[in-house]
Amino acid sequence: MLTIAYIGNGKSTNRYHIPFASKNKHIRIKTIFSRSNNSDWEKLDNVSYVNNINDVWDDSEIQLVVVSTSSESHYELALEALNHNKNVLVEKPFTETAAQARELFDLAKAKGLFIQCYQNRRFDSDFLTVQKVINSGVLGDIFEVEMHFDYYRPETPENAHHFSRINSFLYGHGCHTVDQVLSYFGNPTKVDYDVRQLLGNNRMNDYFDLDFYYEGNLKVSVKSSFFRLKERPSFVVYGKNGVFVKQTKDRQEEHLKLFYMPTNADFGIDLPEHYGVLTYTDEDGGYHEEKVVSEIGDYSSIYEGIYQTIIHGKEKIVKDEETIRQIEILEEGISHLE
Repeated sequence: MLTIAYIGNGKSTNRYHIPFASKNKHIRIKTIFSRSNNSDWEKLDNVSYVNNINDVWDDSEIQLVVVSTSSESHYELALEALNHNKNVLVEKPFTETAAQARELFDLAKAKGLFIQCYQNRRFDSDFLTVQKVINSGVLGDIFEVEMHFDYYRPETPENAHHFSRINSFLYGHGCHTVDQVLSYFGNPTKVDYDVRQLLGNNRMNDYFDLDFYYEGNLKVSVKSSFFRLKERPSFVVYGKNGVFVKQTKDRQEEHLKLFYMPTNADFGIDLPEHYGVLTYTDEDGGYHEEKVVSEIGDYSSIYEGIYQTIIHGKEKIVKDEETIRQIEILEEGISHLE
C-alpha cells in the first residue's frame, strides 16, 4: 500500500489527481492539507483534512506527498517535503528554473527519496494514437509533426496586466506539450522559439510556437494560443507516404469538467466522430483513407507508475533528465520576453 497526502485542496487536487489516484486499489489517500481549509470541493470519506502542515510532515505513515498548489510554490514545497524525508510528486511546471530542478533531484538522490513531475498528459488519447500510427510504419519516414494546444480564452490575458514567467502560457501549457515531445521524440538537436505577448509588452505571454529539430530531417512544432476561436487540429503528422490528422483533443479533461468521473466505463473515450483520419499510399501506389480508432487515455497510469517505483523499485515513468531538459526549454523560450 502507498499512503499519500496532498498539499493543496483546489481544482488541481480534486479534478486532476484524486479521481486517478483513487482508481488504484494499492493507494490510500490519508490527508489533504490546505491553509484555509475552506475548499468548495466535497470532502472525501476517511480522509483527514488539516490546516497545519506539520500534520503531514510528522506523520510517518505518509510515504508520498503530492504538491498540487500554485506554480510559484512548487519548488519551495517540494524542497520542504524532501527535507522532511517524504517522497514527492510535483504538479507541472515542476520548477521555474532548471537549477531548481537539478537541486531537487540531487537532494532526493542523496536522501534515497523519490521525486517526479506529474506529466499525466503522456497518457492523452490523441498523443497515444499518434504514437500508434507512427509506430505502425504506414506513413514511412516522418518529416513533420504539428501539435496544437489551443483555447479561445481572451479574458485570461486581458485580465493579466503584468508579465510573470512562472504564470506564462508557455510555462502553464508548454509543460504539457514540450514533455510529450521529449518523451517520445527525445532531445532535439536544435529548438527555435517564437514566444509572444499579443496584447503588448509587459503583458501576459499568451502565444508560443516552438520548432524542435531532429536528425533525419524531422521537425516537431508545438503551437498554442489563447486567441483561437476555432481550434487547429490537435495533431498533424506528415510522412513520406501520407498524413495523419487528429482533429480533437483527449477527452479526459472535457469529462472531468462535467464531473463525469473515471469510474464510468466510457470515461474519456473517443466516439467515431473523434477518430483521426489516416491518408496514405501503399507500395503499389494505391490510395487509402481510413479512420483510426483512438487509443484510450488514462491519467491513472502515472499513479500506477509511481506506486511501482516507490513500492517495487521499478524505473520512473518520467525521467529526471527529461524534466530538467523541459525546464531548460521553457526558460530559454520565456527569456525572449525578458
